[in-house]
Amino acid sequence: MYFPASPAEEAVAAELVSVRPALEPAYTDALGGARSAVLTRLWRALAFEPLPWVLGRERGADGLTLLLAGGGRLEGPPPDAYATTPYVRELLLDGKPHRQAARLMEALGVPHGAEFAAELDGSTASLALSRAGQPAAAPDAAPDAVEPAPRTTREWEQRVVDGHPYHPNCRSRPGFSVAEELAYAPEHRPVVDLGLIAVRTEECLVTGDWPAELRDGGSILVPVHPWQAEHVLAHERVRDGFAAHPLMALRTLAPVAGGAHVKTALSTRLTSSVRDISGYSIETAAAVSAFAQALSERLDGRLHVTRTLGAVTAHSPDLAAVLREPPEAYADTAAGERVLPVAALAGFPPARSADWLAGFARLVLSVSLRVLELGVALEAHGQNLLVVLSATGAPVRLVYRDLADIRISPARLVRHGLPVPPLSGRLVTDDVAVLRRKLFGSVLTGAVGATAGSADAFAEAFAAGTAGLPATADTEALLTGGLPTKALTLMRLSPGVPGDQWTELPNPLARG
Repeated sequence: MYFPASPAEEAVAAELVSVRPALEPAYTDALGGARSAVLTRLWRALAFEPLPWVLGRERGADGLTLLLAGGGRLEGPPPDAYATTPYVRELLLDGKPHRQAARLMEALGVPHGAEFAAELDGSTASLALSRAGQPAAAPDAAPDAVEPAPRTTREWEQRVVDGHPYHPNCRSRPGFSVAEELAYAPEHRPVVDLGLIAVRTEECLVTGDWPAELRDGGSILVPVHPWQAEHVLAHERVRDGFAAHPLMALRTLAPVAGGAHVKTALSTRLTSSVRDISGYSIETAAAVSAFAQALSERLDGRLHVTRTLGAVTAHSPDLAAVLREPPEAYADTAAGERVLPVAALAGFPPARSADWLAGFARLVLSVSLRVLELGVALEAHGQNLLVVLSATGAPVRLVYRDLADIRISPARLVRHGLPVPPLSGRLVTDDVAVLRRKLFGSVLTGAVGATAGSADAFAEAFAAGTAGLPATADTEALLTGGLPTKALTLMRLSPGVPGDQWTELPNPLARG
């Protein structure tokens, strides 16, 4: 059966003819795989999230059938909550085959489905573009036959081509043209020229130590992403800045000349959220960084937190920046150590070994649960969490970056004799459910699960990682209850509901 190109797929192909015609055949070839990748992510959501129009789920040996409001039936293969390799090529809605997530969502006819369908369409087309931009290898070629093995953390980050492992909007970049994706997205390996906007010092909020090279007399020079400069800050005078490599977060970049990583404001929606930099995160940056450094000293060298060196806002979420210590600062490169973002482990061959994965899970779970017991819930997904590997490739310690969305429990800190930082607002809570969801929902799905790549491998790694953990209330909750994960599709279909929404995945170790 023929499945014609969608509007976004056609639009990307047409623009490629103008801006990068040599890439168009590879893009066309990549569309089938991209459709399956996004459809696989959507099927995970339909199978496990509490969507109000899914009235029942009938599981059988050959697959899953969803009973829909209005009497419809949606049929697909047995769902795997941790699969990172696409396995869904087709879903049947009332017997009619669908191979494109966007057209399936349109056919479902659910509230806000049309808007989400447009996002899915863009995600699919953008994912195909990302895959098409990778170096081609001959069949059966060695992994490094086309490009050398990554040497730096930045090079490992650029190998994360498919984006979020479970979000159907894994590569959604609304507002970006094809030319802009090629110019700014890390998987295309560009060098980005950041600009500088001068703002009078008295008109800025600055925390930490803002460097002299980003000052000019009585002005602060705020690094600005070129997309932001063109689309949001066109009325501002932008000076020439410096060249940088985009990292996984796209708006965070590593200067070519070295030094602090730069988190820029980039006011567009990526996956679920509009990415700007709030005044609150600037106000709290220095205090949270100092607190996290002190906390990491209680972890026997198993966890390091990259320091926030300086942060500035011109009292606008659209014009702000954060300077952050590079994670490589915590690796002994002379001894052959290297630092990989956890999201890149899928491309690290030893991570496919059950023994390696078991050791990684033990490290991640023991450290993150200890931090939670002390009073901090990390958002330890594959982008924020990095692992330091020995010269032999063994996981030896962790590095955490980006403290903007952790949660801090004053009551737990006091219980352990730790100082409570001078903070208020959304980072601070003693709500046990909030703390556990923040950590469990990121470290299980985004770190261990995404690295494992399948439910069976996750169950084995989870069992190994929790064996011998101290008997705390948090550990008991981890071993007995459902495993929380963000209901990412429900969130996109509930635009009037603020904040995160959640569901639970089956716990392979549940004892009660």
